[in-house]
Amino acid sequence: VYLVESGGGSVQAGGSLRLSCAASGLTYNRRDCLAWFRQTPQKEREAVAFLDSDGNSKYTDSVKGRFTVSRDSAGEILYLEMNNLKSEDTGMYYCAARERCTIATITWFQEALYESWGQGTQVTVSS
Repeated sequence: VYLVESGGGSVQAGGSLRLSCAASGLTYNRRDCLAWFRQTPQKEREAVAFLDSDGNSKYTDSVKGRFTVSRDSAGEILYLEMNNLKSEDTGMYYCAARERCTIATITWFQEALYESWGQGTQVTVSS
């Protein structure tokens, strides 16, 4: 699976961004899990949002109500809509994937369980 993120940038606090992750190589009609992680120099990489092919989603507490994870109808692009951005949302955002997976079979926030990773896209929020 090959993942390519895009959509990062610089925005003021309170602004919005939409990240995209183009996923190629996923097996058609197979269950899989996709997630967004982020990392800053000060913190370890943390899980932000999760979505499986059944439509089950999860969010870390700090982004609930502000971020929305979704997928296109073909299942090949993962999105992260980020609203009301805060300075603490600044970081490198990574897309991750695991095939043959559902929310019931994975601890969604554990990065070691994901098989494929993108190169990341930088999000910078200024206050």
